[in-house]
Amino acid sequence: MALRHAVLAALLEGETNGYELAKTFDVGVANFWYAQPQQLYAELTRLEKDGLISGREIVQDNRPNKRVFRVTDAGLAELDDFAAASAKPSFVRDDLLVKVQAADHVDPAVLIAQLDERATFAQAKIDLFEQLLRSMRGEHTEEEFLREGDRIGPYLTCLRGLAFERGNRDWCRNTITILRHRQAATAQR
Repeated sequence: MALRHAVLAALLEGETNGYELAKTFDVGVANFWYAQPQQLYAELTRLEKDGLISGREIVQDNRPNKRVFRVTDAGLAELDDFAAASAKPSFVRDDLLVKVQAADHVDPAVLIAQLDERATFAQAKIDLFEQLLRSMRGEHTEEEFLREGDRIGPYLTCLRGLAFERGNRDWCRNTITILRHRQAATAQR
C-alpha cells in the first residue's frame, strides 16, 4: 500500500483540508498507516496533480483562506483497483521487540521502564479508540451499528486499532511481570 491509498481512503469522508486530514490521520488512520503532516501535504499535491483528487479554495474572513480536497472519479477508480489487488501480509517492525529479544543481555530495569511507557501509550490509544467508536455508533449498540450503520469501514478499522493496542498493552504488562519475576529470582541467588 502506498500513502496515496491511505489519503484517498481518508478523503472519502468528504471535503477536507490538509489540517483536518492530518488530524483524521492522527486519530483514525494512524492505527494502520502513519504519516507526518508534511508527508500528507506533499501527497495531496501529487494526488491533485495526478487528477485523483480535486481542490478548491475557500475564502475566509478574519482567517487565511483554506484549500479543501475531495476524491474524484479517477481517485475512486484508483481505490477500486487497489481494493481488487491482493493484500500483502502485514509484518511487525518494532525496536522495542528487538530490545526485548536481547533481554538476557541488557538491564531488565531499562526494558521494564520502556515496556511500561509503551503500555501507558497503548492504554491512551485504547481510550481514544473506545471514545471514537462510541462517537461513530451514536445511540446504536455495536451490534446494531455493525448491522445497519453508515460508513462501516472507519468503524471496522478502529476496531482493528483497538484490538492491536489492547494486544500491545497486554503483551507489555505480561512481559513486565515476567521480567520482574526473573529479576527477583536472580537477586535471591
